[in-house]
Amino acid sequence: MSPREKKILLLAAAVGVVFIATQGVPVLRDLYSSGDANREQLALQIEREQRLIDNAQQWQERRAEVEARSETLQQELFQDSSVALISANMQRLVRDYANQAEVTVTSTKLADSMETDGWLLVEQELSILTSNQNNILGLLNHIESSHPLLAVSAFSIRRNRNQYAGTVTVVGFSRSTGAVRAGGAD
Repeated sequence: MSPREKKILLLAAAVGVVFIATQGVPVLRDLYSSGDANREQLALQIEREQRLIDNAQQWQERRAEVEARSETLQQELFQDSSVALISANMQRLVRDYANQAEVTVTSTKLADSMETDGWLLVEQELSILTSNQNNILGLLNHIESSHPLLAVSAFSIRRNRNQYAGTVTVVGFSRSTGAVRAGGAD
């Protein structure tokens, strides 16, 4: 080989080394970095899956608790889907509680209702009268512990000589007809 060919080969080798240094090394570095990122992501996925496996029993217990709570809450709802039936049941319950607490229900207004997202709220206002203010507390305690669940949304009382007169507004909840059908179709 002639000295000129040797110089051309050395020059070509030098250009090749420079090319590899400028183009090949960054490509290799990027491949290595992406491999590291993939390994880290895979390690995170494995760790997550391991946590899910470790927590499977806990999630099963939580599901059982939620299902039991759902059944309990279902018992707290009025099972009727008609405002008139729910209102009548609410009036009956409040009148029973009032009789137990020695409070007289003097009148009731028409029930108001509101339906949204598969729920039906019925609000019933009742006028009450008693001679002892402690009887009103008894009535409120009965309402608070009622089944199906009733809640007092408004309450007012005034004293007239030896009697206490006022109003109590109670609310009750039910699943609306559409939600009952959808729930039954599951």
